Amino acid sequence: MPNIAIVLGSFHKKYADEMLDEARAAAKELGLTVVAEVWVPGSIEKPLALKRLLQREDVHCAAALGIIERGETKHGLVMGEVVYDAIIRLQLEFMKPIGLGILGPEILPSQIPPRVRPYARAAVAAAAKMLV
Repeated sequence: MPNIAIVLGSFHKKYADEMLDEARAAAKELGLTVVAEVWVPGSIEKPLALKRLLQREDVHCAAALGIIERGETKHGLVMGEVVYDAIIRLQLEFMKPIGLGILGPEILPSQIPPRVRPYARAAVAAAAKMLV
């Protein structure tokens, strides 16, 4: 049975808890075992946590979950770009899939609730599908 690790940002803890519940359920349905759940402060810390996990032999894929909300400046847009780029580079470096379930960047508060569970599920499903 393949193993998955999940990295979550705690900045939006209420929604991240929902994402984690959905990711666990999706992993179980897809025949994946969750071997690690790592909480980090926000999205900018996710690439380092992912790299540490991908170095483990028992981690075959991962999911990165969280939210980069729209703010008063372009901070979230810039952060989203560098975080997404780092995650893609980690996939290629380790040849292990990472499902990207980060809402945003630039997501509005009203857009978050209906997307929380579908994004988490899609991230786990994408990682599972890319296992070879």
